[in-house]
Amino acid sequence: MQAKLASMAQTDPAEFLRQLGEAGDGPHDIARAALMLSALDHSGRGMEPYEAHLAEIADTARMEARLTARVEDGARALASLMVGRYGYDGDRLSYDDPKNADMMAVIDRRRGLPVALGILYLHAARAAGFEAKGLNYPGHFLLSVALRGYEALIDPFNGGAALDRERLGAPPAMGAHMPDGAQFSESVSDIDVLLRLTNNLKLRALNNGERVRALEISKRMVLIAPKRPELWMDLARLNEVSGALGAAQRAYEACLSLVPGGQGLHNEAALGLHALKRRLN
Repeated sequence: MQAKLASMAQTDPAEFLRQLGEAGDGPHDIARAALMLSALDHSGRGMEPYEAHLAEIADTARMEARLTARVEDGARALASLMVGRYGYDGDRLSYDDPKNADMMAVIDRRRGLPVALGILYLHAARAAGFEAKGLNYPGHFLLSVALRGYEALIDPFNGGAALDRERLGAPPAMGAHMPDGAQFSESVSDIDVLLRLTNNLKLRALNNGERVRALEISKRMVLIAPKRPELWMDLARLNEVSGALGAAQRAYEACLSLVPGGQGLHNEAALGLHALKRRLN
């Protein structure tokens, strides 16, 4: 599947993302997926320089990780790579600028939101041989990297600063051994990370009254996560308020097909569909 996705990336970002959605939660080539999402807003712009930059980050991270024995050292090496060599950091002056969630713009400017920068850190960490996951802390995005059963936490928005779980209120402390099979409730899938990235764009569009733009971003979210009923519900509502009633009906029906009867979202979608059909008749 990864080879097929890589082939599609050469010609059609939308098809790449559709196949990504069909492949499930991941892990995926997450930085390339974010680049494909960005490419939908930059029709005609060549992706080669951006793909080359991602390849350079991966190659450098892989080379510099060869002598890494401890996860804490690896975390510091990642921060040195991303901040010291490539100059990535959080955009504090224009945090709400949509460019901070647009991967092409993030690479051009070396500035971005926590989740956008986190995707690049995930890309580098995995290339270096670490297990790496996003952590969905409220109001922020952090990164967990693990090596030989030991974990470190990284804040990509603040210069790749190392954190510890005790201060964040979740055991174990940074550098503490993780039992085999241990899972932490705050870890999220690659698709969740990409949805968080795109949701930033959607919320900014809604806040700016850009309903058409918000609808377009909602379509992308369904494209990469077609089994998430709440995304279909959101798409149905945006289609309905935009006057695309046929598309709204299809989105309500898709939501209903994914949620068992009797659940709140199923009932909400059923009521929405019923009201919509009354408008159509």
